[in-house]
Amino acid sequence: MISYLGKIHVCNDKISPVTRKNKFNFIGAIVLGMHDALVSLTGLIAGLAFAMADRYAIILTSVIASVTASLSMGASNYLAMRANNQKHPIRGAMYTGGAYMITCAMLILPFFIFENRWLEIATTLVTAIFIIFIFNWGVGRIQHQPYIKKFIEMVTVCTTVSIVAFFIGWCAKYCLGIDV
Repeated sequence: MISYLGKIHVCNDKISPVTRKNKFNFIGAIVLGMHDALVSLTGLIAGLAFAMADRYAIILTSVIASVTASLSMGASNYLAMRANNQKHPIRGAMYTGGAYMITCAMLILPFFIFENRWLEIATTLVTAIFIIFIFNWGVGRIQHQPYIKKFIEMVTVCTTVSIVAFFIGWCAKYCLGIDV
């Protein structure tokens, strides 16, 4: 017999796997904020770390970029959800912006702790990989799906953008003669 208790679909006294997968409807909003923060801020930090000598300038630039981008991402997700007539666009915007800000804070933290440029960059990259792993592991557990392929895909995209940004910073410093 099938009955509904609130939003839980009960069939033979077991919770349906479909309900478990849909238990949290804002995973996409979190992925949007977190992944964009990982890719864009890790790339920005890699480029700035090579082009700029002053760690405080890197921190200031990263904080400003993080705040403005998290507001922009939240607003964009709100507008996208409204355009698609999805429920709870404000909540979706908050998850996107919040995930972006939390991720950025974790990526900038090494620049507050360490004073060695290579240690700062390495710790930021390890932090990014850790965030990607934990997130994909958690989503995999919630959705009862393997997570390794998604983890590898996210790490590959993030690493590729960071490497490209590193070379953009190198070009800015040496090819354009910009040294801050």
